Amino acid sequence: MDCSDINLYRSQGVCIVKPVVYGNIARYFGKKREEDGHTHQWTVYVKPYHNEDMSTYVKKVHFKLHESYAEPNRIVVKPPYEVTETGWGEFEIVIKIYFHDPNERPTVTLYHILKLFQSGPDVMQGRKTLVSEFYEEIVFQDPTVLMQHLLTTTRQLSHGTWKHETDFEEKKERTLQNILNAKNKIRYEISDLKERVKLAKETIVKFKAEITKLQASTQGSGSVS
Repeated sequence: MDCSDINLYRSQGVCIVKPVVYGNIARYFGKKREEDGHTHQWTVYVKPYHNEDMSTYVKKVHFKLHESYAEPNRIVVKPPYEVTETGWGEFEIVIKIYFHDPNERPTVTLYHILKLFQSGPDVMQGRKTLVSEFYEEIVFQDPTVLMQHLLTTTRQLSHGTWKHETDFEEKKERTLQNILNAKNKIRYEISDLKERVKLAKETIVKFKAEITKLQASTQGSGSVS
């Protein structure tokens, strides 16, 4: 048995999660460029959530842009995994992540809608860089022996401060709080509905009793006459 045979074996019961951030930033030129009508410069990217070099286990990242670009297929083989372009329109970008171990899953595919235009009443175009990024987790369940080694031997990508444009921890806390508030609201509405149903049932029982009493009274009056 050689090393290649060993690498075919999978680490049963092992689950490794690699969180990533993907999205784009965009900057408005202030006006359309005369030569091509482009209004923005933008960068689409995928990067690790934690400070680690993804190239240890990532072979390449394929960005599929709109067909209107001269070279819509962009391949990036080392960090930073990003593509910078200019344009005027928003469209879907397909991001495919390939891994070094060919025996692992072939790719992971992410879909991102390129966002260029600011929104909101208090946002001034051209005065602020737009950021549209998202958190995702790549889950490796029972990875091959080789892939487990690659996933667990990453090194730091940067020695400086590692942060993202979006505060995902704050966003997570806000989302959890919103979910908790929604659960409490639903719990209250369910309790209120149960009380209404209980009251309705009691009212029906009361009406039935009154009807029975009235029918009995009517039948009694008829027998006397």
